[in-house]
Amino acid sequence: MAKQPENAQTFTDEQLGYVYENRRYVGTKETIGFIVWDATQSFNINAYTNRFITNIVKIDLGYQTIAKSINSVWDIVNDVFTAAIVEKTRTRWGKFRPYLLGLAVPGCIATLFYWCMPFLFAGKNAMSVSKFVFYVALEILREGVSTFQGIARTGLMATITPHPVDRTRLITIANFASGFFGENLPAQIMTILLDLIDNRAIKNGMTVEKQLRGAFVGMGAATTLIASGMSFWFFSISKERVMQSISTPSIKDSLRSVINNKPILLLTLSEFLAGFGISGSETDYYIDVLHFASMVLLAGIPAAPITPISYSFVPWFRRRFSSRLLYIVGKNIGNILYIFVFLFGCIGFNPKTFEGGLYRKRIPMLIVMALWEMIFCVFYGLRSVIGTELYNESMDYCEWKNGYRTEAMTSVAKGLAAKVSSSVSGVVTTALKKIVGYNQDAYTSGGEQTDKVKFFIFAMFTILPVLTGSFGIIPMLFYDLNGKKKELMYAELLTRRKEASIAASDGDLDSIREMEEKLKELRNTRK
Repeated sequence: MAKQPENAQTFTDEQLGYVYENRRYVGTKETIGFIVWDATQSFNINAYTNRFITNIVKIDLGYQTIAKSINSVWDIVNDVFTAAIVEKTRTRWGKFRPYLLGLAVPGCIATLFYWCMPFLFAGKNAMSVSKFVFYVALEILREGVSTFQGIARTGLMATITPHPVDRTRLITIANFASGFFGENLPAQIMTILLDLIDNRAIKNGMTVEKQLRGAFVGMGAATTLIASGMSFWFFSISKERVMQSISTPSIKDSLRSVINNKPILLLTLSEFLAGFGISGSETDYYIDVLHFASMVLLAGIPAAPITPISYSFVPWFRRRFSSRLLYIVGKNIGNILYIFVFLFGCIGFNPKTFEGGLYRKRIPMLIVMALWEMIFCVFYGLRSVIGTELYNESMDYCEWKNGYRTEAMTSVAKGLAAKVSSSVSGVVTTALKKIVGYNQDAYTSGGEQTDKVKFFIFAMFTILPVLTGSFGIIPMLFYDLNGKKKELMYAELLTRRKEASIAASDGDLDSIREMEEKLKELRNTRK
């Protein structure tokens, strides 16, 4: 369909320029709700979940590998069935909002149980079978709920407005403004608490283990309740403005729409290949090697003014460079910069004895990480916007080419590919920590990791992601939804949506079905 330039002659310059117009469909109240909801995505202490399970709940690393494998299989299986259910949904409240509203409370309760595990299983050792079984069962339940919520959230973001400029505006404003709502405040508070406890600065008569347990449970439960309430408010006032087809697509049609959607195929393949990257934890490096969790805050201070300014660069980037180049740069700039961090940290390192190296010194690494943050934050706004916008454009492409939208199945197919590779990566990463001899009790007992383990933690944080995750660049070299092709797509979509909206307002469902049948015939002739 995209290779028929004669079709473009049937549209005026004004219609072809629709894609560039500054149209707004989302009002002030809903925009504020969107910003608040966006802030809740980071209003948590999830950066420390691995440390929570490994060092506070203390589930054996071997058990964790089994749990990750089980949950990965379940994740893959339930995604397909969930997508099929959501794809068939048509209600007066929309296609996605019923799941976001209906599962809010169950999801909140399950997450509260997650953070309360240290109290529920106090005194149980790392090899406790009952603790392991409860953890696996809870993760399966949470995964099932989060799958429905994740698919519905992605779909809502693709249908909240029919115009690409309005969508980009929402995403940009939300990412810019959510920082002022303290989206990262819980993680920052947790970082300071962990440093104070780790360095024995808090004197209250409690053991280090009890202090850490209280900090994790208290912060985890509080952020869960606040974030759940804020999200529920936004979902209750939001609207789905892109009309779905009356006839629900079959599972076969849904799968076909993914296969014949070139933009989404390229995005999916890119994330699939990138997902194999073995990536360690920044917090593991700061805590287990430097014993300086607050370094993440100090290193970010020089870059703090750059982050909000970076959103003003997005329109400039979008006008001058292709979506393909912007996506590649935005997604990979961090890994590119980590190459230099690794080389700097290896100065003075002895590979035979694993001794020495600047990576073990706080001041030099603080300086180099501050430089990393400053350069990275120049592209922060672009990185926050471009991935979401390319996915939304791909969903519009699906509607343009097929005459219907398959947000659920498409998001699942895209997410499934990434989950398969990232699950493999996660299992390998956990297994590697056990193989090199990571000591789970060292953190709470005041002990130290060996020199070999410390270097391994640093390498997993910096160079391993580059070596194992850079293949995701290759598929995006073929992304071509730009220029005239994009203009034609939105011009045709504008005409179709207007006709469907008029027919729906008049209650003329037969006309809508007739349009859908014509689109189906047109699609079949172009296969």
